[in-house]
Amino acid sequence: MSIVRHIKRPSRSLGAPNADPARQARPTAGLSPSGAQETRPIECEKLWKVYGDPSPALMADLAAGRISPREAYRTHGCVAAVADVTFSVGTGEIFCIMGLSGSGKSTLVRHVNRLIQPTSGHVRLFGKDLAGLNAAELRHVRSHQIGMVFQNVALLPHKTVIENVAYGLEVRGLGRDERHAVAREKLEMVGLIDWQQRYADELSGGMQQRVGLARALAIDPDILLMDEPFSALDPLIRRQLQTEFAKLSEQMRKTTLFITHDLEEAVRLGDRIAIMKDGAFVQVGTPEEVVLHPANAYVADFVKEISPLRILTAAHVMRPIAVAHGGATLRQISQDTILQQVIDALAETPEPIAVTDDAGAVIGTVSRDDIVLALRSTAG
Repeated sequence: MSIVRHIKRPSRSLGAPNADPARQARPTAGLSPSGAQETRPIECEKLWKVYGDPSPALMADLAAGRISPREAYRTHGCVAAVADVTFSVGTGEIFCIMGLSGSGKSTLVRHVNRLIQPTSGHVRLFGKDLAGLNAAELRHVRSHQIGMVFQNVALLPHKTVIENVAYGLEVRGLGRDERHAVAREKLEMVGLIDWQQRYADELSGGMQQRVGLARALAIDPDILLMDEPFSALDPLIRRQLQTEFAKLSEQMRKTTLFITHDLEEAVRLGDRIAIMKDGAFVQVGTPEEVVLHPANAYVADFVKEISPLRILTAAHVMRPIAVAHGGATLRQISQDTILQQVIDALAETPEPIAVTDDAGAVIGTVSRDDIVLALRSTAG
């Protein structure tokens, strides 16, 4: 991963404007502490989901590229909802899959907990192929390793908020006091501890989504599957929940597969973004890679409304300097500060601004000229 992160927590720099609290650099996913390659929490390999009873011969032709998914529909009446998708997600990574309605993103995410069985291909969690699990093993994976938050949070109307959050632990057989203690901890995290004895119909839509997130976190899953969890909310509430989720994600380091049709949401939250079209991935990359270097005209059309000011950071535009070289007397900002806030800071001083790393050491400077050069290069 790039050192540039696309969602940013509050900056630790002195005198800097508050950065977007949903942007921050994460440790590079994919390596164990010893430096050896880790077993990835999520791996999907050559995944196909084709509806319409495809024959083995048709699947072989699709896999080999001898026939396109559109031709398979036209000649055989078979619909490829997921078409030859391969990707993996590292520990603590937020991997956003975005696309228009009907692109296959929700079908794809439901393969990860085997709510949908693939026509061909493999889904592995921590190296274990889901297709090889028996019913009891699959139930264990769903109840212990995977937390799910969907657009329709589906709270149980006859249970209180705390009972809803504790429900997964109740299914596991935990006693009331133990599961309610966990539920209260999660409700505190999402800011709803004072609502623990209320019922779902007493909550706003945003509050219900928070309860859904607390319920998913209560089982302490390794993986979170989130299928457009904030899409039905008002813009202000949606942005607040995005920020809160980003903070929780950084704190708990949950591996997350996040489905959205909103590019701005994907840019705010994702370590990486996959653009999906007609069941296939057309580009996978960091937000700045996708926005600044779209792979084709389809992606370019998607990202044309996203400003580089919301993507580039101080680390992207700074002039690197040795740690021991100056900068101590300059105003300081974190390397993860987005460019819009760097511009705001430069508007208040004629001097360059020192850029610091996560430890607070000065690693570069940025001036007004550096901003102009960076924006000119992105325009080109």
